[in-house]
Amino acid sequence: MSGQGSAGNVIAALCSVFIPGLGQLTQGRLGMAIVQFCLAAILWFFLLGWLIHLWSVIDAATWKPKFESV
Repeated sequence: MSGQGSAGNVIAALCSVFIPGLGQLTQGRLGMAIVQFCLAAILWFFLLGWLIHLWSVIDAATWKPKFESV
């Protein structure tokens, strides 16, 4: 995946629309995917899960890898 705005990030953002953290999982970021999924699950009980859900989508769409593989 290239970077922000790439097709991979768009797909990851669309995945996160359905399940928070799924986009991060498709990008290979298991730790962040677990954090966002668990936080969203916990906060939905207090009707604040939409905040984490939105954060998950934005994070997946704007993520840039630290280095580019050739």
